Amino acid sequence: MSLSSGTLRLAEARRIALQAQGFGDPRPSGRVDRRHFRRVLRRVGLVQIDSVNVVTRSHELPFLARLGPYPRAALAEWLWDSGEVFEYWGHEASLLPVDLHPLLRWRMLRDEGHAWSGVRSFLDSHPGLDQQILAAVAERGPVPLGQLDHLGAAIKRTKPAPGNMWNWTPAKKAVEWLFWRGEVSAVRNPQTFERSYVLPERILPAAVLEAPTVPTDAAHKELLLRAARSHGVGSARCLADYHRLNIVESRRLLAELVTDGALRQVSIEGWRQPAFLHPDATLPRWVRSSALLSPFDSLVWERDRTEALFGFRYRIEIYVPAADRVHGYYVLPFLHDGRLVARVDLKADRQAGALLVRGAFAEHGIDLDEVAAPLHDRLAELAGFLGLAELRVEPGARGDLGPALATAG
Repeated sequence: MSLSSGTLRLAEARRIALQAQGFGDPRPSGRVDRRHFRRVLRRVGLVQIDSVNVVTRSHELPFLARLGPYPRAALAEWLWDSGEVFEYWGHEASLLPVDLHPLLRWRMLRDEGHAWSGVRSFLDSHPGLDQQILAAVAERGPVPLGQLDHLGAAIKRTKPAPGNMWNWTPAKKAVEWLFWRGEVSAVRNPQTFERSYVLPERILPAAVLEAPTVPTDAAHKELLLRAARSHGVGSARCLADYHRLNIVESRRLLAELVTDGALRQVSIEGWRQPAFLHPDATLPRWVRSSALLSPFDSLVWERDRTEALFGFRYRIEIYVPAADRVHGYYVLPFLHDGRLVARVDLKADRQAGALLVRGAFAEHGIDLDEVAAPLHDRLAELAGFLGLAELRVEPGARGDLGPALATAG
């Protein structure tokens, strides 16, 4: 189909977005290996990580959604030992291709952002601590935080509310500041997900570290172009959010990219704001994928975009009190035939060897029987991927989809 029109129907924008995110690509027919992992990372640009492990570590799920089952150890080896991927602040804590390093140094050189200005103030009042930590990482890295905490242990700590970042030890504040600044990097233990700190030159290719730092505006333009490629089409807010860029600066740079012919401004049916189409975007006739999405999958990062494209209102309720949750603690959207048609609240009961469905909810107007069978297939696939012998819909599972799902297998 042609993309020459200046106006896209909503269904067309959805298919463009799904294709750009890799859901139009066929699953591998044989063993999944690094070639396929690279393909996914090229499509999505970066993968968000998160410590919650109620189902599995969230970074595993985008690869499963796009590739099907793969050797989990092979992904871990590629992510942590290949020198092709590094951890840094991209869209929150993220795994990124190493060629993004020069494009993110502007962030490393800025003191503002996130909560790091407070950390900077703490370190200003305790001079030398960051250099002590840096020397310890240089001497002993990769080194976990627990082996650094003795540094600065004599510094008196306040007692803020539980869970507040100011509960961090002095060593934690210092090493996280060094990580933000790019002076230390990190690797993860595949079993425990514990982060260990290491000098960048120990894990990043010399060619990457020696590459010149890209000026801020040029770096932002390239990041916006990469976001546009991974979106296919998106608003200024969509594109800026992908790498957490300033929206005002991004609007100015997007206008320049349109003037330069690097992006094309278009309209999307029902959207009040203009959208930007990447020249590599394609419009397939259909997208037949069925996939369970991590709450941190890049397809649903920007919640307003998710609602505008799919009519799917999605909020993560991990931090919502249990009594106030609408759908559950760890809820995965279900993509089927180009639409987000349902959501499931899941828990991996590793001791019992079961993937538990605690809630299952179809979207308004969705036929329960039609969606139950493909959803059951993907849930059974997830259980097998996790090494769990059983998929179990709990008797008290919330939502309208539970009974049909319980009988679908």
